[in-house]
Amino acid sequence: MKKYICPCGYVYDPALGDVENGVNPSTAWEDVPEDWVCPVCGLGKDMFEEE
Repeated sequence: MKKYICPCGYVYDPALGDVENGVNPSTAWEDVPEDWVCPVCGLGKDMFEEE
């Protein structure tokens, strides 16, 4: 699965998810809730780019 990177440098890895913020491991980017934000800087999904 592809990884996605925030301008702040945080990388969303679908294999790991973001368990602390309600996104389970193996959650594809398309399935991450639209209201999810970067756990480091708070930017929205729309600011991430495919790595």
